[in-house]
Formats: sequence, C-alpha cells, structure tokens
Amino acid sequence: MFPLKIIKSQSDFVRRPAMKNPWEEISLSDYENHMRLDSVMQLQAMNEMMKSQFNDYSVTNIMILGIAGGNGLEHISKDKFEKVYGVDVNSDYLKETAHRYSCLDGILNCLCIDLINETDKLPKADMVIANLLIEYIGYECFQRAVRQADPKYVSCMIQINSEGNWVSESPYLHAFDVLEQVHHQIEVHTLEKTMLEIGYHTIKTLEYALPNGKKFIQIDFER
Repeated sequence: MFPLKIIKSQSDFVRRPAMKNPWEEISLSDYENHMRLDSVMQLQAMNEMMKSQFNDYSVTNIMILGIAGGNGLEHISKDKFEKVYGVDVNSDYLKETAHRYSCLDGILNCLCIDLINETDKLPKADMVIANLLIEYIGYECFQRAVRQADPKYVSCMIQINSEGNWVSESPYLHAFDVLEQVHHQIEVHTLEKTMLEIGYHTIKTLEYALPNGKKFIQIDFER
C-alpha cells in the first residue's frame, strides 16, 4: 500500500486578501438610527458630552478616533480650532461626514485609517477624543494610537452595561452581529492603568445615565 501523499493546489499558496474590519460592513444609517432611538439615546448623549470635550481644554487641533458620521462636529468653533482630524476605518462614513460638514472645509481632515494595523499613519494632535472606540480595538492598540498621535490630552467615552446585552434591543440589533468578533468590554480601572503606563494620568471622570441600565463614562487624561 502506497503512503498517502497530500498535494496542495496552487491556490493554497496564494496570499489571501486581508479580512475586512467589521465596521466596514455596517451602514451609517443603521448605526445612527439605532443610536438615536428613544430606547437607546446614545447619539444624543454623545453629542452633548462632545460639546464639553471640544471646549474644556486649550488646544488648537484635535483628533477624533471613530468619527463615524461626524456626530458632534456642529460644536466645533472655527475661532478655536485650526485642524480637526476625523479618523475612521469606513470610507463611506468619512465621505458622509465631509459632505455634512462642508462648512468646516479647511479645518476638517477626514482620514481613512484602520487603527488595528495602521496606527503609524496617524498625525500628531494636541488632543485625542475616542468615544465608544476602545471597545473595538482593545487597550494595547489604543496605547499605540495615543503614542503615535502624542497628544497632551486624551478624552475617552466608554459604555458600562449593568444588565443585558452590550447592544440595546432595537429593530437594527442584528446589524451589529458582526461586531461580536472584535468587541471588548472596557473597565475604568484597567483603562486608567493602561493610560498611566504610557504617561497619562486621570484628570476628570463623568457619568451619563442611559436607558436599559447602561451608562457612559467619560474619562479625561493629561500627560
């Protein structure tokens, strides 16, 4: 009996294309319609909190990681900011953001960057804002992004789930199924420890209650 020989086809040696980031598969309309529901209220809460994120510190350029459709950009003052970098992995989100906020032409710079693999492409900024972003890239990747941008201030918003699923019930619920593979539950203490490792200490913590037993926690850091 002859020994079994395994023959690999040529296709086995062809480099497979990199897998898409799950956020590239979610339409902006599904995301925003879910987030603005009365039973979710996260788009509205984030918008209100971003107003203070933009105005609480003396900076002239900021970077918003995971900008999506540009929620909150209406609070940007041309008198204060020289440059606003809007970063997202989804190019369709960025096109819509640039269209919606054409009034910020010359200030707003939309950058399509995958933070998992391309943190080296991030420019420098005085301040980094990361709202509901760390959950999808993890602590270490966020450290790399902050180190690359090298800001004086960092403002993060994370979601705490005291009960139920991390995605609230809604007609758009299953649009987010693809995120299961990349979602991390972020803890305040661990985030503060992670930031301290790279020289950033906590200067402010705020809480914002949401429906369904959830809440936003904003944590600001300074180097």
